[in-house]
Amino acid sequence: MLEKTQANICLVGCMAHARRKFFEAHKAQGKNTRAGKAQKGLSLIQKLYGIEQSIKNRSPEDKCRQRQERAVPILDALHAWALRSIDEVPPGSLTGKALAYLLGQWPKLIRYVEDGRLSIDNNATERAIRPFVIGRRNWLFADTPAGATASANLYSLIETARANGWEPYDYLRHLFQALPTAQTLEQLETLLPFTVNQNAP
Repeated sequence: MLEKTQANICLVGCMAHARRKFFEAHKAQGKNTRAGKAQKGLSLIQKLYGIEQSIKNRSPEDKCRQRQERAVPILDALHAWALRSIDEVPPGSLTGKALAYLLGQWPKLIRYVEDGRLSIDNNATERAIRPFVIGRRNWLFADTPAGATASANLYSLIETARANGWEPYDYLRHLFQALPTAQTLEQLETLLPFTVNQNAP
């Protein structure tokens, strides 16, 4: 069972951030440090990504089972190695910072193995929101918490529509046509992108 915050939200870490820190540490060490600690951390994390690549088309249930069988032992080895290594490198070095990040985020980083619907990282989300980040200077009208909340709700709705096979314009057109007739919570829920009829006019 996933641990949840007071807001009933489960926090899941991004392994890509941890991997990037080890990559930067390894890159800074030069080409003659193939057996260094940064390379070791990077190698173990790459094995986790190899598993994800091999199961990307599996069902959530099968993904969870595969992760428990194949990823958990690697995660255990990564954690044990990081605990041993953290005191063996200067804390201000890139490798030291990579290890500190990994251990500090550990409960969140391993959460993806508990549910096959979760991802090992949030790269897909970051790609999805990149257009909004690039264009945010055009949206300075959202200069209040209420405006920012409204924008976030709209962006989430559009990206959820895309994730469920809708062209955003078609979904919004259907939504705005049907919304005035929705009077109950149940009727509103039928208009969400993952429940609305794809054949709706």
